[in-house]
Amino acid sequence: MVYKNRQGASMEKVENWLASLELQNTPSFAECVMNLGCFFPLLNEFEQTEQDSIWHAEGNVAIHTDLVLKAVYELLAAEASHITGKKRQALILSALLHDIAKPLTTRKKEIQGQLRVVAPLHEEIGASYLATKLIELPLEHSVIMVIMGLVGFHQVPKRLVIKNQEFSDYFKLSLNADLELLYWLELADMRGRVCNDLAVQLDLLEQYRMFAQDYELWGVTNPTTTYLARIQVKPTKSEQTLLDGYAIKQLADGDIKLVEEAIAKNYTTCQQYSHCYIMCGISGSGKSTWIANNLVDFEVISLDDIRAEINGKRSCQKSRGQVLQLAKQRFKKALAEKRNLVWDATSTRKDFREPLIELAINYGALVTLVVFQLSAKSLKQYNHNRTFSVSDDVQQNQLKKFEWPWQSQTHRQLVIGEAGQLLYQFGRF
Repeated sequence: MVYKNRQGASMEKVENWLASLELQNTPSFAECVMNLGCFFPLLNEFEQTEQDSIWHAEGNVAIHTDLVLKAVYELLAAEASHITGKKRQALILSALLHDIAKPLTTRKKEIQGQLRVVAPLHEEIGASYLATKLIELPLEHSVIMVIMGLVGFHQVPKRLVIKNQEFSDYFKLSLNADLELLYWLELADMRGRVCNDLAVQLDLLEQYRMFAQDYELWGVTNPTTTYLARIQVKPTKSEQTLLDGYAIKQLADGDIKLVEEAIAKNYTTCQQYSHCYIMCGISGSGKSTWIANNLVDFEVISLDDIRAEINGKRSCQKSRGQVLQLAKQRFKKALAEKRNLVWDATSTRKDFREPLIELAINYGALVTLVVFQLSAKSLKQYNHNRTFSVSDDVQQNQLKKFEWPWQSQTHRQLVIGEAGQLLYQFGRF
C-alpha cells in the first residue's frame, strides 16, 4: 500500500485532527500520513526505507511505525492511562516521527563480517529536521519542544543502562527530554519490533525506569526546580542568576556531585562576570534585528561585518580563516575584559558553537544561546526581504546542515520565533 498526502487539507481540519490526539483518537500510520504527509514529506518514504532483518524483522520503517503507534495506544489504554491531553498528543506524534530521519540516514554497513542495515544519528538528525517542520503546525510550542526531545534522545535510555551511567547523565538527559515519556515511547518502540533479544531490551528499559525514579527525575516537568531551591543564597539577582546557570550545567556535566558544591565552586565568578549571547539561526531568521532590539550596549561580534572589513563586502567568502581568527580574537578579548558581548553569526552547527561556549565558560561568562525557530517558508520570505540576502541555495544548505542546540549545552537558552516572539526560555532571566 502506498501512503499519500491529503492535498489541500485546510489548516482548521489539521488543527482539529491534532486536537483529537489529546483525547481518544488512535490513528493508524496511514491516517497520520494522510493528515501530516504534506508537512513531513519523509513520511512518504518510510515504506521504501528498509531496516535490518535481525533488529527489525517486522519489515520497513512504515510497518514498524504503524506497530509502534499501536503499542502506544495499548499503553495509553492501560499502564500509561494517566498520560492525557498535551502529553498524550506529544507522545503519539513522537511515536509517528521518532524515525523520521531514517530515509536520510539508512545505509548498509559491515558489522562483524556481516552486512547490516543501519541509520546512524537518525535521532539527532530527525530532531533537527523537525525544528523547521513542527513550527508550521498549530501546536503549542511546549508540545513541539517535548516532541523534539523525545525524537532526539529516544535511543539514550537503554544506552544509559548499558554504560552504567551515573546521576549526572540522567539529569542531563532530563534537561532535554521528559524521562517518563521517553520510557513510554521506547517501550512502544520495542514492542513495535520483531527481534531475538526483545526480552533483554525490555529489561534495560525497566532498569532505566528504576534509575529515573530513584533519582527523582520521573514525571518531573522542570527537573531544575528541586535543585535550585537548595542554593538560593545570594544577596543579589545578578549573583544568583550566575550561580543558578553554572550549578545546573556543572551538575549535568558531572563536575559536581551535589548542587550545594556550586556555591563555593563559583563564589569568585559570581562577584564579577560578563554576559555572552551566542546567536543560532538560519540566514534571514532575524538575528541582527533581535540583537538591536534586546541587547543594547553589548559589543557585537558580527562575521558579516568582519567580512566587509576585510573583503570590502559582507557577502564575500574569501579569507575565511582570517575572518574567523579576527572574530575569535575580539571574542576572547571582550571575555577577558568582562565586557558583555554577542556573537552574531548563524552558528547552526554544534562544532561551531561548542568552542565558543567552552571559551566563554572558561572566562567565567554567563552564556545564553538564542535559537531562532522559524519555518522554512518564513525563512525564505524574510531572506528575500532583507537588505543583505543570501542565495536560496545557501539558505537550503544551512537548513540541511542545521543541528538543533539542546538545553544542556549552555547556561541559558531562548527560542525566538516569528517577529522576535519569545517561544521558550531555559534558565534564570
